[in-house]
Amino acid sequence: MLARSYLFIPGDSEKKLAKSQSTRADALILCLEDSVTEENKPKARSIVTDYLKTHCEASTATLWVRVNALSTEHLVKDLVAVMAGKPYGIFLPKPASPSDFTTVSNYLTALEVQNDIKPGSTRLMSVAESASGTLNQHRFPEASPRLKALTWGAEDMSADLGAITNQDGQGNYFLVHQMNRANCLVVAAAGRMQAVDGICQDFKNPDLLRQQCLHARKEGFSGKIAIHPSQVAIINECFTPTQEEICYARQVVQTFSESGGAGTVSLAGKMLDIPHLRQAQRILNQETLMNHRDVESTGKSLS
Repeated sequence: MLARSYLFIPGDSEKKLAKSQSTRADALILCLEDSVTEENKPKARSIVTDYLKTHCEASTATLWVRVNALSTEHLVKDLVAVMAGKPYGIFLPKPASPSDFTTVSNYLTALEVQNDIKPGSTRLMSVAESASGTLNQHRFPEASPRLKALTWGAEDMSADLGAITNQDGQGNYFLVHQMNRANCLVVAAAGRMQAVDGICQDFKNPDLLRQQCLHARKEGFSGKIAIHPSQVAIINECFTPTQEEICYARQVVQTFSESGGAGTVSLAGKMLDIPHLRQAQRILNQETLMNHRDVESTGKSLS
């Protein structure tokens, strides 16, 4: 299901996990990777698995788990533990090549059978955040039908490049990160995946977050990663079609439906063609998905 806001929650923080259901985030990413120290990883697996078992059916948000990278000793342990909780999806960090997804998908299939989960139903989400992953990103869509969403990251990429920072003096990402971000958007569209914009690191700056969200939505991103609960409301608002957009989209669709099959129509003094129709249909589809999510969330909240 389409999500506007993906909120990271440290997997070893029972306090933050307890508050997570009240954040109104469309999706929660329970993190076992960078936000958890080495010594706390076993504890985090246990906490996250218990959380999934308690909340997976009643949660108003879809529940993802960010596991550790395939190159670490932790991945298999992570998957064995959390799949018992039947997560909505697995967030795979630092993929280097399409074969990473194939390997993880095979693990998931075996664990789905073991835990009475429909084979192939556990989704994958990933992030382009390394030099090798960025080089091979164009091949990700062919890797696994499980892969449903893609985002990008500048922090790990900076470390991989040996960079001192990832931004210039004006707070703009260097070109290499802009290219990675743009490539993420293109690859996601080519693979019919959701393109999710990366984080706004300055979580105490709501104006910057709003600016980033509005810009990202204009480009084609349909959601954004949140690193603090205070960011969720702004992200949800910015990635929800406005009533003005919905009204105009309906007019576009109606005008084409009444055109007798014409490929070009006139509306409010402007000439529109098929790409405009597709854009309008996309906005109406987003509205339908958001309404479905709101109804489902209300039902779960009352149950």
